[in-house]
Amino acid sequence: MFIPKLYKSEDYNLMKEIIKENSFALLISSVDKIRATHAMMMLNEDDKENICIESHISKANPQAKTLKSGDEVLCDFLGAHTYISSSWYDHINVSTWNYEAVQIYGKVELMSSEELYHHLEKLTTKYEKFQQCPIMVKDMGRDFVEKEMKGAFGLKIIPTEIFIKQKLSQNRKENDFRNIISNLENGDDNGKKIAEKMKLLKK
Repeated sequence: MFIPKLYKSEDYNLMKEIIKENSFALLISSVDKIRATHAMMMLNEDDKENICIESHISKANPQAKTLKSGDEVLCDFLGAHTYISSSWYDHINVSTWNYEAVQIYGKVELMSSEELYHHLEKLTTKYEKFQQCPIMVKDMGRDFVEKEMKGAFGLKIIPTEIFIKQKLSQNRKENDFRNIISNLENGDDNGKKIAEKMKLLKK
């Protein structure tokens, strides 16, 4: 990911926020050819000094058939993003897009059956707890879950490089910056979220 210095962030709390709020991300590899799979991903912080990304894909997926421990992959997370109209400037310029993104390069470690089971427990709990009648992994019965697990390919990604990008009109003068925020606040949810992020830059 190309990151001009103005948009580069080293805020690891921001990284965690983007990953947690945008967990359906791209798993990209190039073992035999370039392959990409949209997959649910979770940040594992059990060891604060050695965080990793957990994920799983179908064993029938050609990507799963090529990946092995030690292979390098790229996890691509897109956070809030929105269109920025050139009509919001007080001068002629081009339209653009504001957004937040995280890319993590890392080495694959294949999960054991027990690790995959606990991964599915955590993933299910994260999303089921908000349901009116949640069904957790323990409610399904271990035998059923382990049978279903036979079709899953569990993996951990151990980060080797982390890139955090926060492109929020930092290159605009104050008047244009404020006008962009004002217009975004009257837009959709993504626009409103970017507006809030932009306001935080000035605090």
